[in-house]
Amino acid sequence: MTHDVPAPHRRSFLKYGGALGAAAALSPWLTACSAGPESTNDTGGGGGDRTLTAVIGYGNDGSWDPTQTASAFCMAANHHIYEGLLDTDPISRDPYPALATRVPADPNATTWRFTLRPGARFHDGKPVTADDVVFVYDRILDPGTRTLAQGFFASWLQEVRKVDTQNVELVLKFPFPDGLSRLTLAKIMPKHVFSRPGAWDDAIRGKAVGSGPYRQTAHHPKSNTTFEAFAGYNGPRRPAFRKMNWLTIVDAAPRVAKISGADAGAQIADNIPYATVSRLTRGGLRVAGGAGMNNLFLMFNTARKPFDDVRVRQALHYAIDTGKMVEVALKGHGRPSSSFLNEGNPSYRRAKTVYDYDPARARALLKAAGVANLRIDILAVNVSWIVDCLPTVKASWDAIGVRTTLSPQETTAVFTKMDQKQDYQVVAAASNPNQFGLDADLIMHYNYGPANLWMQYTRWADDPVARQLFKDMDRATREPDPDRKKAMVQDCIDVVAEQAVLYPVVHNELMTAWDPKELTGIRAQPYPGINLLRSKWV
Repeated sequence: MTHDVPAPHRRSFLKYGGALGAAAALSPWLTACSAGPESTNDTGGGGGDRTLTAVIGYGNDGSWDPTQTASAFCMAANHHIYEGLLDTDPISRDPYPALATRVPADPNATTWRFTLRPGARFHDGKPVTADDVVFVYDRILDPGTRTLAQGFFASWLQEVRKVDTQNVELVLKFPFPDGLSRLTLAKIMPKHVFSRPGAWDDAIRGKAVGSGPYRQTAHHPKSNTTFEAFAGYNGPRRPAFRKMNWLTIVDAAPRVAKISGADAGAQIADNIPYATVSRLTRGGLRVAGGAGMNNLFLMFNTARKPFDDVRVRQALHYAIDTGKMVEVALKGHGRPSSSFLNEGNPSYRRAKTVYDYDPARARALLKAAGVANLRIDILAVNVSWIVDCLPTVKASWDAIGVRTTLSPQETTAVFTKMDQKQDYQVVAAASNPNQFGLDADLIMHYNYGPANLWMQYTRWADDPVARQLFKDMDRATREPDPDRKKAMVQDCIDVVAEQAVLYPVVHNELMTAWDPKELTGIRAQPYPGINLLRSKWV
């Protein structure tokens, strides 16, 4: 769950992680889907019922509820199962009509009217109507529900109202052109399914009924999820594969083994370890990277001394030999962070505070803060590339006199401790807000929203600097001039860089491998998961 970053009500779905394998813990629907995994080596030959087998390097046991999931596996799968009114290209993130028939002609309008695609149906055969659209948006905007998606919409979207069976209107609080690309984050779900008692719990645990090109046929948490082309789909991204089987293999070695060699059991895999790229390429696979905001970040508990002192947080960042980390752990597939955003982001500007490797400055900052004999236990996720980076952090901190121990654990375990408000000093984990989009306003509010879980974890939201930051971020959201808005967001990022409460150490490249003799149309994503909506058999 490398990028299964926290979401509201995390406890309500993390508790299912260990229970999903037991039929007694499942709803009748999910039990029926869990009689045992289908073949994980069904690569077939030719066309017909041939199954595409993919290997995803993240867990499939996170929440599948599209309104609140941040699970890499589940988000990628949901893009194949569900549709928004608009969806976005996985690389450019440009919006295109999905359930709606067109993109609004005026992005600066304060009312967007959408007509639903004629003949669109859910996987159970029922038609998609305006009631389903309103149902989903009402859930997202309901302040009592507090879904993850709420943070992407509530600041600018006033309401969504039904015009008639096939038409809806989105009423905005002010002009917000960036909102068009965010509509893909509001996947339209059938009201007749998910308004039933307990249905949202079923969605969390894996039930998925959409209108997209693929329907979910089986879900086996910690094993695999299977899909089949939806015969009733009449939208713009026609399914090219009759069946798909997505395996979840978090450990690097078996993941690579599944995609390589004469007995390869899959045609595509993401999260490829850097050390294996040359070997896989020599073996005939295509390996490509996507550089984006994927990052190793440090998160400090500001309620615990001495991490309430900005000088201590800065010192620990200055102390890290990020050049060595990129060279040794990332094999050159990364960059030391020079902003909260990666350098390829359209809103990137080099931050006023950049943590170039400077151990002398780190020592001086600790001395100025009156800190000596500091001991730190780093609570870290056990994602393979993060684990590879941790020794550099330890060696760097040890070198300035900070006695450091490493405690890597399952991602779910780390954030369960956060949710339980357990004490900690520093967390090292991976994140990639590009799963949700590229616009800097979204990224900043996802990480630094005053009421979101990240700020709860850091215990920083009540700091005077934080309160002013939140006000400045909201002003930037409402700013109509694009250039002025960009500058305002960049100024907010300068504050984030200086404070170093939740901040990236390095941004790295994500690698995807596939068999070019089998698949065409593959594009490596700069965020976790795969998107096969424009891919097909060779």
